[in-house]
Amino acid sequence: MKALQVFKKFPRTFWVANTMELFERWAWYGFYIMFALYLTKSTDEGALGFTQIQKGWIMGVGTAILYFLPLITGAISDKIGYRKTLYIAYSVYTTAFLAIPFFHSFVPVFIIFLYLALGAALFKPIVSATVAKTTDKTTSSIGFGIFYMMVNIGAFIGPFVTSHFQKIAWEYVFISSAIVIAFNFVLLTFFYKEPRHDDEPEKVKEPLGKNIAGAFKNIGVALSDVKFVIFLVIIAGFWTMYNQLFFTLPVFIDQWVDTTGVYNFLLQWWPWLAHSIGTEQGTIPAELLVNVDAGSIILFQIIISSIVMRLRPLNAMTAGILVASIGIGLSMMTHSGMFVVLALFIFSIGEMSSSPKITEYIGRIAPPDKTALYMGTSFLPVAAGNFFAGIISGNVYQQMSDKVQLARNEMITRGINLPAISDKFTQNDFLEAAAHKLNMNMHEFTMFLWDKYHPSNIWMVVFGIGLGATILLFLYDRIILKKQ
Repeated sequence: MKALQVFKKFPRTFWVANTMELFERWAWYGFYIMFALYLTKSTDEGALGFTQIQKGWIMGVGTAILYFLPLITGAISDKIGYRKTLYIAYSVYTTAFLAIPFFHSFVPVFIIFLYLALGAALFKPIVSATVAKTTDKTTSSIGFGIFYMMVNIGAFIGPFVTSHFQKIAWEYVFISSAIVIAFNFVLLTFFYKEPRHDDEPEKVKEPLGKNIAGAFKNIGVALSDVKFVIFLVIIAGFWTMYNQLFFTLPVFIDQWVDTTGVYNFLLQWWPWLAHSIGTEQGTIPAELLVNVDAGSIILFQIIISSIVMRLRPLNAMTAGILVASIGIGLSMMTHSGMFVVLALFIFSIGEMSSSPKITEYIGRIAPPDKTALYMGTSFLPVAAGNFFAGIISGNVYQQMSDKVQLARNEMITRGINLPAISDKFTQNDFLEAAAHKLNMNMHEFTMFLWDKYHPSNIWMVVFGIGLGATILLFLYDRIILKKQ
């Protein structure tokens, strides 16, 4: 009954903002979970055929900037208002999605992704701020719980929709995301109202430059706390490990994992789903296998939260990061699709235990008069984590695990000359030619490379980063905080 009373207290703008969040996450994750594949798969499949290093730079730098820009875009939205900022954000978002398929070389794709990141950065601070302004002490806990649920529902639905359209052509992935994000124009125009607390004072008109300078100054004040900076650096390690879910794992599954076991399991127990999401070859697309994480969060977040709420936030984070590191490591140790599903479920438990606690912990350790300043820095380790994740999924993955690179190494070792990869001689052409030179079919050639070069060793790098963050967080708690 109390929960029903709380639900009645939410104004219409609260529900509108959460619905816009759902559609935005649908549009974002619908393309983002497939973006690494779009950048690196062979051009004869409609993708761009970039190297893993190029992919790492685009996704790492672009997404890092996305998470850093809210420092500026938040000040802009405070200055010109949330509605105007959202109109700009959705305009940028929609035009960027529609434009992406027209660019096919590294620099233009990099630039258009930065443009897309600008739209996301304009949007990102506003919905959470709207939720904060449309809730109070009695409703904020449930309000932000609803918000987090909307994020994951959108993240879960998006890949299923875009994976279906990708079977037609890659262009439809971006068109579908553009249509979904454009629907928010309707919600914004007819239903969204500028939120404001009843006790919130009128803003003093200040130049935009002064607002932005003040935001940077506030971040500087928070970062003068050395212990807090150490915590942020450690958490950047967590985000570096976590982002391999989007940067590396889809490519690893596509190149190395046999998902026929997952397809056959679904065919036996849930034939409709197997036929709906499976391919003509009897496999499950990489992006839908990765989506096990979002699905697990929707199903089990409340249960996991009820368990970890009894723990200190730092203990919950430490345990959660360790479990997530084990899960993501296990997902890259094998070429068994069923094993990857289990590993991703383990990863989701760690994510559910740690990720929500990071923001809570920052709010708890902040001095009472500096809570907002400290909370404003929570995006910094996310930005840093994306940047370093790009390096791991780019330079490191290409040298250790990229199938095309390993095939090229094998041809060089044997003194076999093949044409360079180009528009006329694609990645798939190269791999098929290399397999033919060794008198193997593609499956045999894949297993040969797997056994000889051990591309699964990338798990040690990713797990090692997460384990390092776990150990450092444990030492931070036992040594640095114990002195307080």
